[in-house]
Amino acid sequence: MTIAITGATGQLGQIVVEKLKKRIGADQIVALARSPEKAAGLGVEVRAFDYNAALTLAPALARVDQLLLISGSKIGQRTAQHKAVIEAAKAAGVRHIAYTSVLHGAVNPTPVTPEHIATENTLAASGVATTLLRNGWYMENYTMGMAAALEHGVLIGASGNARISAATREDYADAAVAVLINPAKQGRTYELAGDDAFTMAEAAGELSRQSGKDIPYVDMTEADYAAALAQTGMPPEFADFLAAMDTGTATGALFDDGKALSGLIGRATTPLSAVVANLIGEFDS
Repeated sequence: MTIAITGATGQLGQIVVEKLKKRIGADQIVALARSPEKAAGLGVEVRAFDYNAALTLAPALARVDQLLLISGSKIGQRTAQHKAVIEAAKAAGVRHIAYTSVLHGAVNPTPVTPEHIATENTLAASGVATTLLRNGWYMENYTMGMAAALEHGVLIGASGNARISAATREDYADAAVAVLINPAKQGRTYELAGDDAFTMAEAAGELSRQSGKDIPYVDMTEADYAAALAQTGMPPEFADFLAAMDTGTATGALFDDGKALSGLIGRATTPLSAVVANLIGEFDS
């Protein structure tokens, strides 16, 4: 059995590769990367894999049994890129694709949803056996804002009082590995989210408790939040995207209490308190 991982040099991909190496032989793992030289230290076979070079994708998937398709990072390009990968996987004879989609699928109102659902539809039409790993938001998506809050004394956002069931990349990586190495867990749709939801006001409270500082949460309009992010030097388009994600979050899009993630990985997900403790340790070092 050979398992290939797209985006293997990315933040999630690297964790998946390292965890897979502990469960199966390194000779059964293929790291797919646009820049193969960046994957040289992973200790597995590396193959060049550029989403935008469609004709090269099927040869790169030769002799691959399973593929973990980690969603691409280029917003607006992912529908076409993922379709190219799925078509190449089918042509190469890949028998199972696990895809990192979005929590709650088509009913999720955040701006990342349309490309994920388009990919899910392409997978359904492909005829290849598929597992959907509908990941919630990553804890790490909040650490930049929390680090700024530690520095400036206020946590800002536009998610209102919505509860957010975030989990860490390591949690989601464990879920991907669990599916890839166990055929009995394949062919399903998993709504994956952290065990313990929190509001941004509660995140600010945890920051305050652990840091000994008074750090309130200030909720803003989408436009004001985007403007505040842009003032930090963030590109305006990305600031607009993050602000729209927050207002989508305000509808409850990233809340889930089904505990499918902890059930899949066989342990509790990483709590907010642990993430904050780690952040403060890095901030103080």
